[in-house]
Amino acid sequence: MDDPQPGRYHLYAGWFCPWSQRVTIAHALAGLRDVVTVSYVDNVRDGRGWAFRERYGPDPVNGFTLLRQAYEATEEDFDGHVSVPTLWDRGTAQVVSNDFKGIGIDFATRFRHVATPVIDTYPEAHREEIEQLDAWLNPAVNRGAPGSTAFLDALGTLDERLATRRYLLGPAITEADIRLYVTLVRLELRLADFPHLWDYARDLYTVPAFRDTTDFTTYGQAGELLDWDAPVDRPEGIPA
Repeated sequence: MDDPQPGRYHLYAGWFCPWSQRVTIAHALAGLRDVVTVSYVDNVRDGRGWAFRERYGPDPVNGFTLLRQAYEATEEDFDGHVSVPTLWDRGTAQVVSNDFKGIGIDFATRFRHVATPVIDTYPEAHREEIEQLDAWLNPAVNRGAPGSTAFLDALGTLDERLATRRYLLGPAITEADIRLYVTLVRLELRLADFPHLWDYARDLYTVPAFRDTTDFTTYGQAGELLDWDAPVDRPEGIPA
């Protein structure tokens, strides 16, 4: 990615996708609303792939009908995997990344000089701790099998951790919280069995960057069976 400039990049996202939501939350917390534009593919993937349809409107950048066309414009005879999030460079008219982890970190770090972040979600002093936690969190929770003993044990571990701290690493939201939230928000009733974790998830939901990127209608039953607006009492922290 070349030097980030306002208006140069566009993010193709999907409301349904937890990996995509990680990036849209990072985008909001990095203060990039007026720097990197965002549009959404439809929630239903047909035989042609991810498409732009009436619900979220047409592709505002290139007029593509399918996200695949962005990849084909980048690489002739492209025959690889098409996914959201996808970051498009208007300057070179190419896809520059579909690495959800890398895009989110870039938004929090490389774009700081062209935006006013709400909060620094990838502070240098905590990066090692964030990635160490992720080495466990990603396989155990993000890619875990909901309902399995291992998954429920992992939720129990998180519940204990969050009994005395507002966020995973302490008083401030970091990239670690973004990574956990996108899985929690897609769970169903079992989340309420872990009171500290449930309070933590609702606490994050009160933050506009999390709430405004969450659409329960795209998650099946998740969210419909729980009261995400119930009052929450958490340890003191740094507001976002």
